[in-house]
Amino acid sequence: MKRPHRTLGLLAAGLAVLSAPLLDGTAQAAQPAQPAHPAPNAAAVAPTGDTHIPPAMRPQFYHGQDSSVAEFPFIIAGLREGGPRPQGQTCTGSVVAPRKILIAAHCKASEGKKTFLYGLDDLNAGGGTRLGVVSYETHPKYVNFDQGYDVAIVTTDADIPVPNGQYAKVATSADTELNQPGKNGVGVGYGKKDFNDDSRDVTVDKATLPIREGSNCQGVGAGFQDATMICAGYSNGDPTILPGDSGGPLIVDGKVVGVASWSRSDFKWYSVYGRLNNDMGDWVAEQIGNVGNDSFSLGVSPGSVQVDPGKYISATVTSQAGENGAEKVDLTASGLPSGAKATFQPAGITSGGTAKLTIETAASTPEGSYPVTISGKGATDTATLKLTLTVGTGAPADDVKVAVTPGSGSAGAGSFSSVTVSATGGTGSLKLSASGSGLPIAPFFNPQAVSSGGSSTMQVVAPFQAGTYPITVTATDGNGKSGSATYTLTVR
Repeated sequence: MKRPHRTLGLLAAGLAVLSAPLLDGTAQAAQPAQPAHPAPNAAAVAPTGDTHIPPAMRPQFYHGQDSSVAEFPFIIAGLREGGPRPQGQTCTGSVVAPRKILIAAHCKASEGKKTFLYGLDDLNAGGGTRLGVVSYETHPKYVNFDQGYDVAIVTTDADIPVPNGQYAKVATSADTELNQPGKNGVGVGYGKKDFNDDSRDVTVDKATLPIREGSNCQGVGAGFQDATMICAGYSNGDPTILPGDSGGPLIVDGKVVGVASWSRSDFKWYSVYGRLNNDMGDWVAEQIGNVGNDSFSLGVSPGSVQVDPGKYISATVTSQAGENGAEKVDLTASGLPSGAKATFQPAGITSGGTAKLTIETAASTPEGSYPVTISGKGATDTATLKLTLTVGTGAPADDVKVAVTPGSGSAGAGSFSSVTVSATGGTGSLKLSASGSGLPIAPFFNPQAVSSGGSSTMQVVAPFQAGTYPITVTATDGNGKSGSATYTLTVR
């Protein structure tokens, strides 16, 4: 069933404090956009943090459209431990090879262990295939999102089961016309559908974003650079990129010509993408290597299963033959908890076929979540993938963890500084508090307590003397278990 109109969320949130003036855009979605006129000090924002945008900054806007993994088989969600969005969703990527993901370089900077989740139209639906990160290679010229070269390639710890090798095609310097103004691009992502994530929506959305002259995107932050960036969308952000889809693709004529990078701090502005039809795309092609699917690949459905101790559960292992043709593949499983065993029926398949995987547990098998590795050994290669096995109701509650975004900042003497605090784990609601030597008053929170995975805005009154002040931020659950993180405030 189609949902009502929603915003396309194409960016993870900004790191900067929202001090930029609110400037109303003048273009409508159905009309050609006019150049924006930002104030001299308007601030660009990096999309990796978790900025809370004041309600007064909500404009009326056109929305993205529902999409799906079936429509964009290469789309994948980037998650991070401690992220305030559902499932910790932070960025969006494009699968470009069996174990390679194209994404924005700045996504690497966000705190928390990074993982990826593939195969879901809605990340809250459960299932899918979870992948760990082996390496996260950023472009060698990358320094910061607003200085260009905001692109990276992630290598995963197992094959990503994109059906029939329908990986994203990436533009290079040979595709000179793809960023020409007048062309239309399609942006795709799992990000926020409203500014403050009130809907907690983590579904796939898409939106058509026209390519604009680079002059439209000037006047914000460190400035727009035609050589490494693409200006797209509308001056009033109808639609625009929003927190959660950093790294998501901008597709023109069937190729990914850009990765979502940044926008103005109020998001009522154009969408800026890292440009790939240049030496940046050539670098990506080098990192990907030969995308030819010579060997077979494996998949599993569902990607996660749950079973009580002493019971059994089943899943289906699928396979896809490579360009070398069908071959015999022997299946095994590792990483099982004590007392559990896995049985494949049959134990060997011909690539292109399927097998039933049954996992039996003993009454003594400890409860918890376990990443089970399924391996297939063939004549040409060995393919692996992950299956998440949950025994019982799941692992005991995680330790309480706190993240502060950004982790440091500066302010004038006696002025206010606002940051986002997120907390996970524990039991029940998590009460937030903060303390630090030399502070005139204790920092305060809105809201004071959050549920696991929630976030709050912390406001700090800066001391009246210049210096550096470490502030300890603590979250405490209903049982008294707590976790903390440090925010460093520099008073000018």
